Amino acid sequence: MSKRAWTILILVLLCLCILGAACVTVGYLGYKALSVPSAPGSTPTPGERPEEPVGGVLRLSGDAPPTLDPAMVQDSTSATYVVHLFSGLISLNSKLEIIPDLATRWEVSEDGRTYTFFLRPEATFQDGKRITAADFVYSFERACDPKLNSPVAAAYLGDIVGVSEYVGGRAEHISGLSAPTEDTLKIEIDAPKAYFLAKLTYSTAFVVDKAQIQAQGDSWLSKPNGSGPFVLSSLDRERIVLVRNEHYYGKRPALERVEYTLSGGLPITMYENDELDIVEVAPSDIDRVLDPENPLNAEHRLVSELSVQYLGLNVNVPPFDDLAVRQAFAQAIDKRKLADLVLKGTVTAAKGILPPSMPDYDEALEGLLYDPERARQLLASSRYGAAGAMPKVVLAVSGTSGQMSSFTEAILDMIEKNLGIAMTVEEVEWGDFLQDLNEGRYQLFSSGWIADYPDSQNFLDILFHSASSQNHTGYHNEQVDQLVEQARVESDPLKRRELYRQAERIIVNDATWIPLTNAINQFLVKPYVKGFEASAAIYPWLKDVYLEK
Repeated sequence: MSKRAWTILILVLLCLCILGAACVTVGYLGYKALSVPSAPGSTPTPGERPEEPVGGVLRLSGDAPPTLDPAMVQDSTSATYVVHLFSGLISLNSKLEIIPDLATRWEVSEDGRTYTFFLRPEATFQDGKRITAADFVYSFERACDPKLNSPVAAAYLGDIVGVSEYVGGRAEHISGLSAPTEDTLKIEIDAPKAYFLAKLTYSTAFVVDKAQIQAQGDSWLSKPNGSGPFVLSSLDRERIVLVRNEHYYGKRPALERVEYTLSGGLPITMYENDELDIVEVAPSDIDRVLDPENPLNAEHRLVSELSVQYLGLNVNVPPFDDLAVRQAFAQAIDKRKLADLVLKGTVTAAKGILPPSMPDYDEALEGLLYDPERARQLLASSRYGAAGAMPKVVLAVSGTSGQMSSFTEAILDMIEKNLGIAMTVEEVEWGDFLQDLNEGRYQLFSSGWIADYPDSQNFLDILFHSASSQNHTGYHNEQVDQLVEQARVESDPLKRRELYRQAERIIVNDATWIPLTNAINQFLVKPYVKGFEASAAIYPWLKDVYLEK
């Protein structure tokens, strides 16, 4: 899922969880995020919270989501809220393990192609109405309905038999879905795939209320009848408020309310003024937070995130239709300087597409190293190397502040210094930025990706296969397509890993992306906040939190 430009996202994402296959789940159940251990005296684990709700209001900094529709989510800002308002068959926990959600258990056929899920008879929507297998059939078909035009549904549900025909308007239903009983859902996929179960933790597989949507039309999202641990109480320009779902099937959340402030002062200042309970630490504040003499140091938490910040280069638009130009840009950027000096060690320099905590991370991959002289040679050898041949280069970034971040400014300075190219910056509101990405409008853009589930398929297949809707650079390499297609059906984990590593090396050398940094999320957490676990990806963490004041 897209992760917005660093300076904006660093204020927002408070619930990032863990690893990979599509949020990156490779062999899934056995893979865990490689989190940085919490400091001594850290909060209890989620299982230690009180048996009965104890109330309280958790105050967080947030941002307005482009959507709350599970079928339309393609960014971490939206996902932050959606994972708490809706539920699916299965979910991820703080360790990025797959756990039961609305399904108590599941069975897989001997050929690995049919999954049978058994639903909780006590599971209901927030209004108390029972959730059945038919509700899931409706929700999957709604997500893939060509009339809805979801930018992500086909990418996450496309392994199900009949989805391609349904998305293409050639079938009235998805043939691989059936509901033999109210409590039984069957899903048939086109081939055995190691990552399929993990894909169902993504929001396109969440259940929605057919009756509400049909009765209310587009207005249903103002008060969605979800099934998650929290209910949307209010949403405006100033604040988003979630309240406890009293009909939640499991242990009810301890928190009575969660309030996200969407505007106001700097989050860390609000934290110091006791207006917020958890915040992310910006690079500009990290030095004083790491100072042992500063009181904030005792409230510091950190975790490596399964994400990559990158520049995307549209291979169909000049000058990035020339491989030499793309490689020149990649080798003109000093990633270590960006990580260590500009962002003050709150990130690490990225070598490839996969973050270091991913199971298939390739330690031997060096990528296109910083080499200004080689970059100038590449540029001179390109079709755009002659005087006056280089077209105008515009870097698109998300945001509306009107102020260039130090991160973006540093990249522009490096390109101008090392290549003699003076780029301009176009700032775009986040929702519009996502829409423009889907339509392939950008020549060059700054964005990021955080794992939806812990599997390399979530990065290397979904983002770079030529037929994927999430391939936003127009990249097409037949060898990469073949490698990730082989990995889809490879059952041997070691062979599958090698296929992905081969694909990653080609992608990095082709420079349709310039991987820049991998995040290390830095949090401040009030001592009375218990049950909070910093994690490497997004999961419904709020249900585990309680307050001891």
